[in-house]
Amino acid sequence: MLLNSFAKRTLRGLAIATALCASVVPAVSLAQGGSGLVIFSGVERENILDYHLDFGGRRGQYDRYRLRVPQRKVKLAVNQINISYPDYYKGTFDPKNVEVFIQGDRKKVGIKEVVWNKQNYLLEIYLTEAIPANNRFEIHLNNVVNPDFGGTFYFNVLTVSPGDVPLPRQLGTWVITIS
Repeated sequence: MLLNSFAKRTLRGLAIATALCASVVPAVSLAQGGSGLVIFSGVERENILDYHLDFGGRRGQYDRYRLRVPQRKVKLAVNQINISYPDYYKGTFDPKNVEVFIQGDRKKVGIKEVVWNKQNYLLEIYLTEAIPANNRFEIHLNNVVNPDFGGTFYFNVLTVSPGDVPLPRQLGTWVITIS
């Protein structure tokens, strides 16, 4: 009798654990995001920025990169965003499908021009209006084709503030993994 009661409780616990695992795993594998646990990257922890790949970051597939910059990093207004990427990143960008949002109110920021400088491994985003200081913002790179070979890629963001001397300021790095 005692063994029978113990067996029922054990089986009930296993059934609940299995159901929980089965419901969590698909949700986690649908899309890749965040900076995750980054060890030995060479980038200081406070400089690693959060991101999300809407379609899972699979090699050779279309994706949408949501690149986030937190409020604590935006100390001055921003009217130009430069994203540099490594020379071994062989994906493609669609400069006509770039969006920038101010996160507090999900306001879409007007874009004057996006230049994909392939020779210098740089995306230059010129805004029609400046993002005010102390606001988090998010860059959406739509219709990106991920590289055919996976790996870890360091995307750096530099911003230029409105004013007399256009000095680019490094805000951080997205450590993006394509599998």
